[in-house]
Amino acid sequence: MRLLVSIFLIIFSVNLASSQTYIGKEKHIKKIVENTKKFSEYLNTNNYKMVGASYTDDAKIFPQEGEILEGKEAILKYWTLLPGMKTKNHKITQHEIRIVKNTGYDYGVYRGTTVNKNGEQSNWRGKYVIVWKKVNGDWKIYLDIWNNL
Repeated sequence: MRLLVSIFLIIFSVNLASSQTYIGKEKHIKKIVENTKKFSEYLNTNNYKMVGASYTDDAKIFPQEGEILEGKEAILKYWTLLPGMKTKNHKITQHEIRIVKNTGYDYGVYRGTTVNKNGEQSNWRGKYVIVWKKVNGDWKIYLDIWNNL
């Protein structure tokens, strides 16, 4: 009996660790998932104009190091890499998305690679929390905080 309980607990905890929780209307969840994938695509193609368009006009980001940055101009400056550098393989894995009226909460993990002008790669990964706002029928990032694992 003890063995069966142990097996059940192991299976249950593995399942919890890899599960995703979505709470809210399916159409809103789908749009946030879609916008998250687009955000990664924009970073992977250095499409900084669209990175900026992913945020609300009054957005704030909380990078791992440095001050809180407010507004699209500061956010665009933060995300724009030096010439010859590139982000590749940026990917966000959402663990939970929760919609409450016109606000969404999302947390999970991210990973990616930065390539410098000499072709040297730097891999990174971490955890994040995003607060989304519904703006003119679309979901935009309002607050964005992350740190490395």
